[in-house]
Amino acid sequence: MSIFIDAIKSLKPDAEWTITGSDAYANITWYDEVQTKPTESELTTEVTRLQTIYDGQDYARKRKVKYDLLNQDEMRYDDIKNSTTTWVDAIDAIKAEFPKP
Repeated sequence: MSIFIDAIKSLKPDAEWTITGSDAYANITWYDEVQTKPTESELTTEVTRLQTIYDGQDYARKRKVKYDLLNQDEMRYDDIKNSTTTWVDAIDAIKAEFPKP
């Protein structure tokens, strides 16, 4: 349902509306007097577009999880101090594991 809400917000920014129940489109109550309620077709198209964008960023979400596990500041400091490439090697390994499409 969240992506459905995002689709409405994307199509009709600042519109006034609510959703109740589980059948999202059927349960939109439209309060906005300036913007018209999006059609079911418009919402379906926007949901598909947003899902495609979200799916295309899967590699970035997976990379972030791995990046967050690294103590990057310490690694960079140690690399400078010891003339090593531990940090760069770790980042390269993560990028190789989750390549950008």
